[in-house]
Amino acid sequence: MIPWLRDARTPLPDTRLALPAGSDAPGLLAAGGELTPERLTEAYSHGIFPWYSEGQPVLWWSPDPRMVLPVDEFKLSRSLRQTLRRFARDPACELRIDSDFAAVIGACAGTPREGQDGTWILPEMVQAYRRWHALGTVHSVETWIHGRLVGGLYGVCLGRMFFGESMFSHVTDASKIAVAGLVAFCRAHGITLIDCQQRTGHLASLGAREIPREQFETGLPPRLREPPVREWSYDRSMWALLDPGAPVQDRP
Repeated sequence: MIPWLRDARTPLPDTRLALPAGSDAPGLLAAGGELTPERLTEAYSHGIFPWYSEGQPVLWWSPDPRMVLPVDEFKLSRSLRQTLRRFARDPACELRIDSDFAAVIGACAGTPREGQDGTWILPEMVQAYRRWHALGTVHSVETWIHGRLVGGLYGVCLGRMFFGESMFSHVTDASKIAVAGLVAFCRAHGITLIDCQQRTGHLASLGAREIPREQFETGLPPRLREPPVREWSYDRSMWALLDPGAPVQDRP
């Protein structure tokens, strides 16, 4: 049996108590509780995240291994490089941060995770992360073309650690452009690691890889102690941190 969080005062258990590989739910750590900013901060600070379906209580997870994207290992394929250069050059294309968080998380809620049916971002999760966004902890990275939001992602940032949550794409490569923009932003602000939670082929193609949970957790405290990023906006000059050949001139 996994522990039940009776109330807000019940601490999350040690992650070493999570169900092991080979079990019915590897990585499952606890159940119950509420998605308050305080509980979510406690969870993410220990590498724990909520993930559950309709009709279930809140389920808390700490998988082993952990999928992460080291910022300096981001894979910029030739085709993606060309896509980004066209995007950066076109005045109709913009990468924005926190321009329309509600629309981003709403679109992500309608996008199933890779290899799964249905959404896991339930209305109560949308409300919880929107509240957390209002407090300045959750952020969206957005791909805009001709004034239309066509792709993006959202995630949690504590200190200088970014925890990716979900992404969506309405046109080809829109989510990849958002990931690339996030990587460039992270490089500009000294964020060296992006948590991807669980393995997907899409993220692996961009350079994400699995590491032992213990290694992931060991790297959390020094990153969490770093001062938080204060300016959440995207400057087109950041593309050069990803691709030195990208155009960085101001738009007319």
